[in-house]
Amino acid sequence: MLVLIGTTGGDGICGDVDNSIFADLLDNYVTDGVVDYAGLKKDESRLDAYLRVLEGVGIGTIDRDAQFAFYINAYNAWTLKLILSGYPGIESIKDLGTVFKSPWKKEIVRIDGRLTTLDHVEHGILRPRFKDARVHFAINCASRGCPPLITEPYQGDILEQQLDAVTGAFLNDPEYNRLEGNILYVSRIFKWFKEDFNKDIVGFFLKYAKGTLEEGLEAGKGSIKIKYLDYDWSLNGT
Repeated sequence: MLVLIGTTGGDGICGDVDNSIFADLLDNYVTDGVVDYAGLKKDESRLDAYLRVLEGVGIGTIDRDAQFAFYINAYNAWTLKLILSGYPGIESIKDLGTVFKSPWKKEIVRIDGRLTTLDHVEHGILRPRFKDARVHFAINCASRGCPPLITEPYQGDILEQQLDAVTGAFLNDPEYNRLEGNILYVSRIFKWFKEDFNKDIVGFFLKYAKGTLEEGLEAGKGSIKIKYLDYDWSLNGT
């Protein structure tokens, strides 16, 4: 379980954004990245209350780090809401899409005075505006192949520590990435968003790798080959 507490204390309040409801929901219904959707479904009214909090935030009134954290939390919270819209009875977030529209293109997200999509939050705001590859390890697509959802909201005052922590945890977890000889097997995230990592996956790994992974990458520098693992789209919860 990854938990970082910032200067705001444990109330989940950061700047002008009150994340306290979300903090409590994550603490109660997420364990080691696994979401208790059955329990969360019974508490859906509180998730709805948090989504109303986000809807009322004036983005221009908070600083850049708080904005970055806001959009990550919004993506994660609205993804949970999307899953609950079909739960129980779904085995993957993909079950919520249609032949003509993926679930990420559904206009369900209400923030900053507009109705938009998860796709727009990720590709229209988070990636182009903040240009930080670590975001891929913070946003959660409700799938087992995705970097795990942590048990606290993201907060502007400790965002750097949180992003470093989730990135390091994911890269060093052999369930998602591993080095065998001179072959680095990595999540398909690195294929889908190659440009976000400056097309230098090994270089990115070396910033966060530890222990035998770091030793192996250093020893094989210049000869490491990349292979992409299959992505597990099954639901990240019960």
